[in-house]
Amino acid sequence: MLDKLLDLIRGNAGEAVTNNPAIPNDKNEEAVQSAGSSIMATLQNALAGGKIKDVLGYFTGKSDNNSDIVKQATTNYSTDLQTKMGLGAAEADDVANKVVPASMTQLANKTADPSDNGFKVQDIFNKLSGGKTSGLNVQEMINKYTGGKFDNDHDGDVDMDDLKGMFSGGAGGLMDKVKSLW
Repeated sequence: MLDKLLDLIRGNAGEAVTNNPAIPNDKNEEAVQSAGSSIMATLQNALAGGKIKDVLGYFTGKSDNNSDIVKQATTNYSTDLQTKMGLGAAEADDVANKVVPASMTQLANKTADPSDNGFKVQDIFNKLSGGKTSGLNVQEMINKYTGGKFDNDHDGDVDMDDLKGMFSGGAGGLMDKVKSLW
């Protein structure tokens, strides 16, 4: 999976990395791998930090290049370029802004495309969680998330208000279902 992500990044590295005189040619592959590491680490940290909604949103197309996840991955890559490659802040930001958002958009689009078997959301989540999601059907979670099945308050997202609604007796909540049994 990481190899496929690195291929996406290589495709976006052109002018920003490969043809950049500030990055020596013998360091191009290291720069590409650093971008991949930054993206993976950002997604892992988001999951570990309880931001599953943000990560699910990213993989379902409910995110864009202005999402916190993309911004964080871009910042992480810029920092890596500065510390590992010696680029100045402005140049590192320029490279990161050209490589990370485009690569992450392609990753999300390819993952969401059922006809593209190159990236499977289950495999990605298993990799990000260190195998801890192998017993979960991540695609089913995404389908429920995007299909609105958990959006009980019909505000376009699935959040704590929806969960509270399931238990509080709001329309269609768990309490309503229990009451209907009496």
